[in-house]
Amino acid sequence: MRTAREERDEPGPGPRRRGVVRALAAGGVLAAGAATVPFRPAVTPARATEVPPGVRPLRARWRTRNPLPVARAEVAVAALGGRVYVVGGTTQRDGEAPVWATTTVHAYDPRRDRWTERAPLPRPLTHVGVAALDGRLYAFGGFTTAVHLNPQPDAYVYDPRRDRWHRLPDMPEALGSVGVAAVGGRLHLLGGRDSRRVVTPPGSPVSLGMGTVRSHHVYDPRRRTYAPAPPLPGDARDHAGVAVLGGRVHVVGGRVEDIVDNLTRHDVYDAARRTWSRAAPLPVARSAGAAVVLDGRLVYAGGECRPGADDGTGEGGGGGTGAGGGTYGDVTVYDPRAGRWDTVAGLPGSRHGFGAAALDGRAYFTAGSPDCGGGASTGTLQLALHR
Repeated sequence: MRTAREERDEPGPGPRRRGVVRALAAGGVLAAGAATVPFRPAVTPARATEVPPGVRPLRARWRTRNPLPVARAEVAVAALGGRVYVVGGTTQRDGEAPVWATTTVHAYDPRRDRWTERAPLPRPLTHVGVAALDGRLYAFGGFTTAVHLNPQPDAYVYDPRRDRWHRLPDMPEALGSVGVAAVGGRLHLLGGRDSRRVVTPPGSPVSLGMGTVRSHHVYDPRRRTYAPAPPLPGDARDHAGVAVLGGRVHVVGGRVEDIVDNLTRHDVYDAARRTWSRAAPLPVARSAGAAVVLDGRLVYAGGECRPGADDGTGEGGGGGTGAGGGTYGDVTVYDPRAGRWDTVAGLPGSRHGFGAAALDGRAYFTAGSPDCGGGASTGTLQLALHR
């Protein structure tokens, strides 16, 4: 008898292999001239999770900020030098087909509520992994073609003072959708997709890159070298939420291969001890959401794909039209002291393929699509937490 893992790795064009294609087609982004998808309100208002007696529930306050100059999705986002950087990914203009992989880099100044364009990536990439360390922005991996095809081993560092990117030694593997976290002067590269199999479902105009990894590489900027570290526990995965909280790396959710393979896993890596441990899982399995640390808590927002058909009334959940339902609009917050997730007020518009970064007690969420699989937006939101 085959194991569940063996069935998952079978390269045949079963329903698992068609999830992303169905989502892309339903969103209308496979056709030339597809329009940029507008945000729709999240359907189900989020309610606070039950909290112990005497503890005030956590509340979220959302504020709309100046939108991106161009609709974007599948971006990498990080805070550096008082600005929020948005790197690579897909761009889409009204009436035009999407550009799946781009060199586009924007920086947002929250004090002025203004976007500026910065030096482009040296090559077009989507699903890049980024993190800031010691005044510089580091970027790793990415795909050059949809859907999840041609992963790259590229690594770059951005100097904001000179507005210039520099090439670094290639990663040990060619990966897209790799998680990146900066801890203790080093950069941890977690999971990702190597697309070792290419699957074309019958009748589909696109192919899919399949195959994820459990790899954990650590890059030392001073020595310009990579070293192996204990791999991700459990399933291989990509499209996971990665953030550093209390000096530990949290890896939340993600998918094994397709949007029907989403996970609730919440793994925590202690870089000093080189050990993994488990933490409270996400309330609902999802991938391609946005993770950010704010006020000593881990915030996870959005993602894809909500189970169930979406008939256009929003009963599928997130307001999208992708296969298996829409995107998620709810927001959950993990408190490491209590060891639990609380639900706070949801995103003003559900989405996936976006990113978040925190500055001065506020988190900023930008880009993404309200539909599973494809689409893009200019939306930028500010989040503050309080009790």
